[in-house]
Parts: sequence; structure tokens; C-alpha cells
Amino acid sequence: MPEPPATLQRLLNLIDQVAAGNYSDDIMALTTDDTPEPIKSIAEAMGMMMVKVEAREYRLEMLVEELRQLNEQIRLNTLQTVAAMAQALEARDAYTRGHAERVAAIAARIGQEMGLDEQTIELVRTAGILHDIGKIGCSDRIFQDHGPKNPPEVVKEILGHPGVGADILKRLDFLQEVSAIIVAHHERIDGKGYPHRLPAEQIPLGARIIAVADGFDAMTTDRPYQKAMSPAQALEILQQHAGTKWDADCVAAFARLVPTLEPV
Repeated sequence: MPEPPATLQRLLNLIDQVAAGNYSDDIMALTTDDTPEPIKSIAEAMGMMMVKVEAREYRLEMLVEELRQLNEQIRLNTLQTVAAMAQALEARDAYTRGHAERVAAIAARIGQEMGLDEQTIELVRTAGILHDIGKIGCSDRIFQDHGPKNPPEVVKEILGHPGVGADILKRLDFLQEVSAIIVAHHERIDGKGYPHRLPAEQIPLGARIIAVADGFDAMTTDRPYQKAMSPAQALEILQQHAGTKWDADCVAAFARLVPTLEPV
């Protein structure tokens, strides 16, 4: 079978490139009066088709970007709504007002000290803000002053709040990882935590970080059952129980930060 003329072969090569998604203006060189028919007409038709396809692809890219931005705005709006719920929840208890923001800030600092990437640090910060969201399912009595010891029914409600919080957030796809941290933020390294008594290797790092930040803030602020400790006293307790109640690496990272923390 004889080889096609050079101009036809060139056209066929350019058509193959267009079909592969490699658009260029090379095909326009075959639309001049010097190009014989029907190669010229085919080249013109291919050129027009290429322009239309490029326009449609550009429009599709714009629509995808618009959708991405809309989804991001919905995500932010939802997160802000849930965070506002957490803040409103704190307002019911004078002892814990501002607790979530402090835990989030400390947890983020610990994450930075441990060399975590920015995405993980933001995940931990978000979990810190929302870590007590499960208390929205508790009765008003958990916010009442019961003195140095809570009644058994109050203790039961408190023990259930990590699971309730996880259930609330797991319905939001973009908060799945946050949910996993929240349900485990009262677990212990020695497996004696709640609600699931998880062994150390099953406790997410974010939950271990939140546990340290949560414990420190609880010890350094006034509560019905205790007066606020100094940062040095709270750190000493964290270090005494590092490796049993709290993760030793997280406590060590936090210890390096204590001198730089602002007073509560």
C-alpha cells in the first residue's frame, strides 16, 4: 500500500495529537490556500472542533472551581455553626467558659512542637474547639455545682459525652477525623480511659494531644472540685502520669512549651 502524501500524513498526525488531548495551533497551518482539498476543509473543521472543545473544557474547569469554592464555604459555615454551638454550651457553665478555645490553642502548639504538618495541626485545633460538643446531649445537672464529688448519675452522663460528640460529628463527612479524635480524647495510655478503654496503639495521636491540653487547662482553672493549680504544679502531675494516663511524648512536647504559655 503506497504511503499517503506528506500533507495528508501531517494532517493525520495532527488529528492523532488532538484526539490525545494535545491541542496546538499547528493544524491551522493546513488551512491556507496552499493546502489542497479536501485536506484544507478537514483541517478547518478540526480547528473549529478543537476551539469548541477547549471552550467547553475551560467552562467545565470554571464550574468545578465554583463548586469547590461553594463546598468549601458550606464546610466553613457548618464548622462555624458547630463551633458556635460548642461556645453556647460552655456559656452554661461559668467554670468552663473559654475552655475549648484554650484547649484548642494549647493542642495546636503541642502539634507544632511535635513537628506535625499544618493540615494535622488544624485538625487537632478543630478537635480541641469541639472536644466537649457531646455535652450538648447532657442534662443541665452536669453544669451545676455538686461540690467535690459528682453524683453517680452525673458521672454517667459525663462519661458518655465523648461518644455523643462523635455521633454528632460523624454525620458530617469532612469531620470524620475530628470525630475519631473526640471520641478518644478521654482514653488513657494504660487502657483505663473511657468510653472504650482503648489500648494505647488505638488512640489517635490527635486525641492524645487533646488529652494533655484538656488536662492542663482543667487543672489550671477553678473548678467546683478544686482550686486552680499553678502551671508548674499541673505540669508536675502530667509528668508523673506520663506513660499511664497521658502520652509521654505529648507531655514532653508540652513541657517544652510551658514557659512560653500566657497566664490563664
